[in-house]
Amino acid sequence: MNVFWWVVIVTAIAGVGGTGLGGLIGVILRRDSSRIVSLLLAFAGGVMMSVVCFDLIPGAFCPDGAAEEMPLLLVLAGILLGYGVIHVLNYVIDKKTNHEVAHINEGHPQTADDLDELIHADHYHEHKKASMKNNYELFLAGVVMACAIALHNMPEGMVIGASYAGDGGEIVGGAGFLIAMVIGLHNIPEGMAVSVPLVTGGMNKWKAIGVTALSGAPTIIGAMLGYSLGLISPVWLSLSLSFAGGAMLYVVFGELLPEAYLMLRSKAPAVFTLIGTLVGLILVRV
Repeated sequence: MNVFWWVVIVTAIAGVGGTGLGGLIGVILRRDSSRIVSLLLAFAGGVMMSVVCFDLIPGAFCPDGAAEEMPLLLVLAGILLGYGVIHVLNYVIDKKTNHEVAHINEGHPQTADDLDELIHADHYHEHKKASMKNNYELFLAGVVMACAIALHNMPEGMVIGASYAGDGGEIVGGAGFLIAMVIGLHNIPEGMAVSVPLVTGGMNKWKAIGVTALSGAPTIIGAMLGYSLGLISPVWLSLSLSFAGGAMLYVVFGELLPEAYLMLRSKAPAVFTLIGTLVGLILVRV
């Protein structure tokens, strides 16, 4: 089996599997899971930060096949593009999910500080209180969330594909594999965000989990695109790797770490971020 199909398989596990697992957790979630989710997010953020800083961005400056180091402006442009794309997609998702909830206001942090907020269950509870009989509205909100998450997953897939393109054919142990694992962890809360409203809106639990898993399928398309672009030329590989780095920097500093610290107000997330960073460094260098 060639590298391309390995990329597809690994991405399917991270995208479909991670999102589907989140959907399953969302169906059976207990409130005391906040601590576990917080520490999981902090650890994933640390691993991802190491991969970005010690593998993706250095690889963007010196991609395989390049006769000389890539210009700084090219790498900076790729990082800003990746950061900007994920930022816009997350802005759209938050705009569609949190604006009805009264406590999200100018004086409140614009990110989750509670597990219900993280999975947007608060949003759907507000809908439910406002219209106890209108399950269709809840169901439709879940469908909108599924579509938004699906759109959000495509550039994340590009990150996995680009990372594999820069690994020189390494299947397991390289940046591509590490990024896929971390994105799989990152997709768990997103899967929870999809399954909660679908079940609340009346969908069968197993069907809701299936729909949630399918919302991760665009990750595979993104991975195929990112991998293919990275093989065109060293310049495209540099752009792909820097795009991946920028996208992951947003995920770390705009999502994972803020959510982890606000959900569990203690020193524990900082410790798990450090552990994740060291684990990521070891995995990158070994």
